[in-house]
Amino acid sequence: MGSHRRTAPSSGPDRSTVVALGLLSAAATALGAAPPSAATPYDDTRADVDRLYQEAEKATEAYNAADERADGLRRQIAAMQDGIARKQSRVNTMRESLGSLAGAQYRSGGLEPALALLLSDDPEDYLEKASVLDRISVHQTGELSRLRSALRSLAQDRTEAAGRLGALERSRKAVAAHKRTVEKKLAEARRLLGSLPAGERAAWDRATRSARTDLPGPGAVPSSARAAAAVAAARSALGRPYVWGANGPSGFDCSGLTQWSYAQAGVALPRTSQAQRYAGRQVPLSEARPGDLVVYRSDASHVGMYMGNGQVIHAPYPGAPVRYDPVGMMPVSSVTRV
Repeated sequence: MGSHRRTAPSSGPDRSTVVALGLLSAAATALGAAPPSAATPYDDTRADVDRLYQEAEKATEAYNAADERADGLRRQIAAMQDGIARKQSRVNTMRESLGSLAGAQYRSGGLEPALALLLSDDPEDYLEKASVLDRISVHQTGELSRLRSALRSLAQDRTEAAGRLGALERSRKAVAAHKRTVEKKLAEARRLLGSLPAGERAAWDRATRSARTDLPGPGAVPSSARAAAAVAAARSALGRPYVWGANGPSGFDCSGLTQWSYAQAGVALPRTSQAQRYAGRQVPLSEARPGDLVVYRSDASHVGMYMGNGQVIHAPYPGAPVRYDPVGMMPVSSVTRV
């Protein structure tokens, strides 16, 4: 009895396999045609703009620090030069006085004292004059000592002034270098922003910082009268332009705005955001009150003033006026109560 067995399948693909492979191939083609992510083609450009503005702001604060140091050195040098001039005048007077004493001694001391006494028509008069000359000699010795001391002090002041002048020149070079860095980065940021369509520029602005300038007044109470005065000053600056390196009143950079605002309250803040960070007592962000300084980024390269309602007033970047923004617009480094 013969057995009936099925024929073994051939090695080629059957119809269902072909259909499945075709579907997989189509899906793969579709996936390959789709964009790899939801990112827009302008995301990299917008990120570059943000990075450049951040780097420019850091360089601006370095410029401010170097410029502040140069101003301080100029004031020190001016004061030292005034002091040197006064000391030089005193030295000249002492020299003239000593010259007069030396001339008197020369005119009366041409002979040995014993011989002069013997030849004198009036020995008593001579002895009286000799006593005066002896006192003059003692006085002259003291004047010489004082002159030497004044000359040493004058030489030290001149050496110190020369050192300060050298430091001033180095500071001037640092100012110029930071200025070039800022200008280069800002120019590149402006170029990249100009390459974006208007909608993308608006999206970048919304993604980084809010542009609201019509928020209500602070809902919390300032920590002091001076803080209240600084808040009022900052509010009065709303809408004024960002000008790097400027501290008002017509334009501001970030630390220039906070420095100017507190100056209106009679408080002298340091020039840079890094120094302003330590211009008072640090408090938690959750306890911030109007007038507190909110310092941003780990390098403390940006600063604004807390106004209440979760908002700060700050000078954002070139092309954007002084305005309100959310306190969390960028990473908060610290909050300082002045």
